[in-house]
Amino acid sequence: MVRVGAALALYLSLRLVQALRVYTNSWAVQVHGGPEETERVARKFGFISMGQVMIGSNFYHFQNRGVQRKSFSPHWSWHVRLKKEPRVHWFEQQTLKKRKKREIGLVPTDPLFRKQWYMNNDVSPDLNVLTAWGHGFTGQGVVVTILDDGLEKDHPDLAANFDPMASYDFNNDDPDPQPRYNPSDENRHGTRCAGEVAAVANNDVCGAGIAYNARIGGVRMLDGVITDVIEARSLSLNSQHIDIYSASWGPEDDGKTVDGPGILAMKAFYRGIVNGRGGLGSVFVWASGNGGLHYDNCNCDGYSNSIYTLSVGSTTEHGEIPWYSEACASTLTTTFSSGVRRDRQIATTDIRHRCTEHHTGTSASAPLAAGIIALALEANPALTWRDVQHIVVRTSSPANLIADDWVINGVGRKVSHHYGYGLLDAGQLVDLARKWKTTRPQKKCLVKVVHSPQQVSSSLVVSQNISACTGSPNYILSLEHVQAQISLSYTRRGDLEIYLTSPMGTRSVLVALRPFDTSFKGYSNWTFMSTHTWDENPQGIWTLELVNKGDHMNNGLLYSFVLILYGTNEDLMARKIQNPVLRNCVTSDSNGTCLADASNEHVLMTKCRVL
Repeated sequence: MVRVGAALALYLSLRLVQALRVYTNSWAVQVHGGPEETERVARKFGFISMGQVMIGSNFYHFQNRGVQRKSFSPHWSWHVRLKKEPRVHWFEQQTLKKRKKREIGLVPTDPLFRKQWYMNNDVSPDLNVLTAWGHGFTGQGVVVTILDDGLEKDHPDLAANFDPMASYDFNNDDPDPQPRYNPSDENRHGTRCAGEVAAVANNDVCGAGIAYNARIGGVRMLDGVITDVIEARSLSLNSQHIDIYSASWGPEDDGKTVDGPGILAMKAFYRGIVNGRGGLGSVFVWASGNGGLHYDNCNCDGYSNSIYTLSVGSTTEHGEIPWYSEACASTLTTTFSSGVRRDRQIATTDIRHRCTEHHTGTSASAPLAAGIIALALEANPALTWRDVQHIVVRTSSPANLIADDWVINGVGRKVSHHYGYGLLDAGQLVDLARKWKTTRPQKKCLVKVVHSPQQVSSSLVVSQNISACTGSPNYILSLEHVQAQISLSYTRRGDLEIYLTSPMGTRSVLVALRPFDTSFKGYSNWTFMSTHTWDENPQGIWTLELVNKGDHMNNGLLYSFVLILYGTNEDLMARKIQNPVLRNCVTSDSNGTCLADASNEHVLMTKCRVL
């Protein structure tokens, strides 16, 4: 019994250590008065100013090399000193964050372009990249950066497209994003993702990137200490030069974590969409997550469920749901990746100047989408970040994607929690990009629905008739994103399913059963998001439903529910847009007769719709 007790005590102490926050010797500090005043404040208290967290902001990165780099308790004496300084308006000691690369490790091999089945017409439908290439779009003039564990900038299939202005090493604080090598090659992730986007074509090395003439950069930020400062600096790197940031990582996909960006990373996202690309907005492409085996839900990931990120899911070569795939209402679109062992995977570059045909997971899906979006930005550089999401919704196809949750939303589009609006089509995307008229400014309508605590036992239904801010400057006629900001307590959080139904009858699963989530903490102002009501009219009755899927003794309180609607005052479904180009038509004569087919270049006597 003594041994059992000792073992239990050791186990509990280990769990306690894992649950503790780990504090670093870094602080994020908001100082008013400019760089000189910031240096004065830093010296006064024995800090070293590492510079602005985001260029043009008054948030600075302070380090104190006289304290422990890692500690289980905050350094209170420094907090007291900073609090007394009138020029310091806010500060936060940085804590370590768990961020996991969304990959599934497999042994690399040597691929050829014929191994890139998802873009060479080897499956039907594929990503229809050949059609986009046939119209001359290869990513020229577009800059993509991969936020990850580094980029092998001298790889023979990447070197010609490498962009040092889109690269940095925030783990070692130097301009070189080269990955750290070790026997397990664990830092291959970023190089693999980069090859999917912009591996050089026609050079007899590996395969071709989807945007093979785009410039590609890498940010090394996952191979070391990860803090809010590091994430914010990565997300805001050179935002007037970089067009697309692609990220295939996030909090633990363990089915029990609810986590998202910190204060500074949130500000970086917002500054990116407001100021990035000359005010058109940075495009953040995000992998939805690999927690399917643990019944995880990507709406519990504050990165993939952000309105500022374009969340990408996965499907197999057979149009099936991969075993690792997470379902959630925030996923917008889908590209290919791996499935079971017999299914083909993604061919791309690998570290040590090698190639692989075994890149997997939603990690592999997001860069494919980033490459396709790069083609669209080449076709129309004036697209805003919201325009990109609008055209992605309209050019993603449910055809041949197998799931039992496909529904038709209020404007007649099929949508799924596994796939969003379906498989992204590069040919259709570049076509629509060229025709797309800039969307009117974004409106935000916020409605507080629950004002006092309500009991949650077996179920709770809350409904309210919403005017969508009619009569105010924030009036919305066509929806984009919908958020439900919720605070509640519950005896076992993972047993609670939450649904949101729009006035047009579209029911979004905000979070499904998560059997590994045994937390009793509930949700504290957690923001769930749905894209399933895109372009619907939001006026009418919205219904929030909470359902207990576990023990009948479960109970709790719903403290707060705020419905946040985003959209525009334009009726976007009334827009008249020309028919898109025929899928396989590459070139046509003056009469519209198709002269070349993308798959086998033989002559077709069919009409090619004019772009």
